[in-house]
Amino acid sequence: MSWQIDNAHSKVGFHVRHMMVSKVRGSFEAFGGEFRFDPDNPADAFVNISIDAKSINTGVADRDGHLRSPDFFNVETYPELTFVSKRVEQTGDGQGRLIGDLTMAGTTREVTLDVTYFGTQINPMSGAMTAGFSATTSISRKEFDLTWNVALESGGWLVGDKITIEIDLEAFKMPVSETA
Repeated sequence: MSWQIDNAHSKVGFHVRHMMVSKVRGSFEAFGGEFRFDPDNPADAFVNISIDAKSINTGVADRDGHLRSPDFFNVETYPELTFVSKRVEQTGDGQGRLIGDLTMAGTTREVTLDVTYFGTQINPMSGAMTAGFSATTSISRKEFDLTWNVALESGGWLVGDKITIEIDLEAFKMPVSETA
């Protein structure tokens, strides 16, 4: 079953350590793609998501500009980040792992997303069947050749290597029209 991603109720976010003492959070504001899911057969799910790299938003314009530069995402050369699923492993009731290829700045690596399925509801405003999911993973920037950094005088690095990705996804299917 194909579903449409509800961008107004979904978020692709991340956080990374900054100066070894805090976390910087951000998100990508523009994303979409193909999403197939059958609640009765979750192992057959398929995801093909594209994220507009220019849409990165950490709330600081100068930092966002630096993240768009060749030091990080190089958005002029690599305008999209993509995730294409390969398989699903069900680990429990409403729990699973979504394994697929993540491509950032021209480098592709297999990643595993830990997914929670929250179920479905009929949206009282639109009448659409709506499903909700949450997914997380951690990746190494270095594995994606995102290596820019500055050594700190006291030891450590300005930007941590580990990136935690957090996705909240709501998707919907419109009811079949009675006149169709």
